[in-house]
Amino acid sequence: MSWEMVDEGWGRRAVDWATLSEPGNAREYSFVHQHLNISSGDRLLDVACGSGFALELAAIRGAVCSGIDASHRLVAVAQDRSPDAALRVGDMEALPWADESFDIVTSFRGIWGTTSKAVEEAHRVLRPGGRLALTCWGNVGKSPGAWMMSPFQWATKERVQHQAEMVSLGRPGVGEAFLASQGFDVAERVEVPFCFEYADPKIFARGLAASGPAYEAIQSIGEHEFVRRAEGLAEEHVRNGLPLRGSIQLFGYFATKS
Repeated sequence: MSWEMVDEGWGRRAVDWATLSEPGNAREYSFVHQHLNISSGDRLLDVACGSGFALELAAIRGAVCSGIDASHRLVAVAQDRSPDAALRVGDMEALPWADESFDIVTSFRGIWGTTSKAVEEAHRVLRPGGRLALTCWGNVGKSPGAWMMSPFQWATKERVQHQAEMVSLGRPGVGEAFLASQGFDVAERVEVPFCFEYADPKIFARGLAASGPAYEAIQSIGEHEFVRRAEGLAEEHVRNGLPLRGSIQLFGYFATKS
């Protein structure tokens, strides 16, 4: 799939994604930014920046922010959130920045085992000694919140298999070897706090339907059926007076350009 096709799935409900789902990622974003000790003047690039909440939080810490995403509709939301950021619509495997342009490159579940060229590009645009941080799913199936991602499996078997290949970096030793092969010194692999949180089953279904993996399932069973099933699934997990909540295992890799 070419990068131009990403907007079809991720951009179709960009505002829903940005307001109903992405705010829950704040734990992940804040943890990584704190671990990197982002400070005033750091030149930061977020790869697959989506609707730009991570960039907005990095700017609060004083970073000079740039970002790229394949979805022009998500980038429009990101630019609205961070008017001063240098944002681009484009291919993360062909970054439109010069060599050694950045001190830090981040990617929150945007770079996968199937996109090695994106890591090469991240290496190219980092200055010597620059730092890379990326996150990827761990063992989703054994996570308490696994049920919240199970609707993605309503896609075709081929799509589900491709999703599994994408998240392979979360397996022990795989991510470290992958980054080392691209010229990075891998400092550590750490577990990153992450959970999905929604007000009720309707909001859960609507927020989840705005994601790219959900769109793959929607192509198989239709949007009305996807939402109906997702709402029914969430009804089984309603807690009186509390939000729908499920933690998912997530790992972060922190590496340095030699």
